[in-house]
Amino acid sequence: MNSKTPKLSIIVPVLNEADQLYTLLHHLYQQMNFPEQAEVLLIDGGSTDGSAEEFHRYHNQHKEFNIQWINSSEKGRAVQMNLGAQKAAGAIFYFLHADSLPPVGFDALIYKEVERDNQAGCFRMRFDSSHWWLHLAGWLTRLNWKICRGGDQSQFITRELFESIGGFDESYRIFEDNMLIEALYKRGQFTVIPKTLVTSCRRYEKTGIWKLQYHFWMIQFKHRRGAGPEHLYAYYQKHLAK
Repeated sequence: MNSKTPKLSIIVPVLNEADQLYTLLHHLYQQMNFPEQAEVLLIDGGSTDGSAEEFHRYHNQHKEFNIQWINSSEKGRAVQMNLGAQKAAGAIFYFLHADSLPPVGFDALIYKEVERDNQAGCFRMRFDSSHWWLHLAGWLTRLNWKICRGGDQSQFITRELFESIGGFDESYRIFEDNMLIEALYKRGQFTVIPKTLVTSCRRYEKTGIWKLQYHFWMIQFKHRRGAGPEHLYAYYQKHLAK
């Protein structure tokens, strides 16, 4: 494999993640088996908190690591991740949130699944919290059920499959991960790698565990009852965008 042609494109939507970026980039480089076969694309949605400075601080110390800062024309994870896919050079995309840290050798684990003709999937997940509900929610991610999925678990998908689906639906300013996951389950293309990713519980700590969980459940319920993207976004803005 020519090191100038990445095999894996790690795509991270960013919006005011200065506290997370250096840790994330260091973790990715340290935990990959084949960093020379990967690229990391940080797709910024208009950060104002020094996120770009944190990227440059890490990049200046690790020139050998193929990482790129890409300014997006607008914020919104679907738009940002689609832009990342357009800019990516790899045959496999790996969509990752800035506060989620994948397991040791995650790149090799993804390659192995694709070699087995599993073209899309995620890792199991646990929160960096000892709260019993968050521990249970993490445990449930080992089940290969659509209801147990979410963007925090990350998402690998081959370029070919991603493009055949049409990428992320940009009409969804929230719930975009779930819409892609639904499309993959409909095609019978989803696997859960039995290794664990660790994600931050910061949102639960800020909002309150039960309040946040209730509103997440309501968004799922409204979607199942046929609510469209604008209705879901309006609900989110009213109850959680604070």
